[in-house]
Amino acid sequence: MQWLLSRKIRLIFIGIMLLSFIMSSVISAQTEVPEDYGAKGALQEDDITLEKALTYAIQDEYLAQARYEAVIEKFGPTFPFTNIKVAEQRHIDALVRLFQKYDIDIPKNFAKQYTPTPTTLKQAFEAGVEGEIDNIAMYEKLAEADIPDDAKRVFTNLRDGSKNHLAAFKSGLESAS
Repeated sequence: MQWLLSRKIRLIFIGIMLLSFIMSSVISAQTEVPEDYGAKGALQEDDITLEKALTYAIQDEYLAQARYEAVIEKFGPTFPFTNIKVAEQRHIDALVRLFQKYDIDIPKNFAKQYTPTPTTLKQAFEAGVEGEIDNIAMYEKLAEADIPDDAKRVFTNLRDGSKNHLAAFKSGLESAS
């Protein structure tokens, strides 16, 4: 009886270890942003509707916010990440108002699963620069779409805010190099 119990415990332990390995593989495989998500999706989309535009925009803002949260968790309250994280929430709030005005469902926020934690502050600044460049390009494209004028104005304002973020990250990258 003791032998049978011991064998069951070993099998359970092996099962847990195997499950842990599989789950860690799945989680690490999800850190790459899908091609149809956020700025990546918007920049390759040919037929942009208001719903698609808002969805791509909020996904990209979710990604930016998650990226800056990961930096703050790893390195502590670091400028300009703390300030820009707050600004990203304002961007999300502006988009939520448009979702509500046009009665479009707000997508769930899955950005954390696509956001790796940088190992250095230099990497964090590089990711910030790259993310803001993509974000600006996305907003420029979305503002040219056949969508209501108020959405175009919001996209233009968010693009301009992202230009300020880009300048801050470029400055931080120079200091970190």
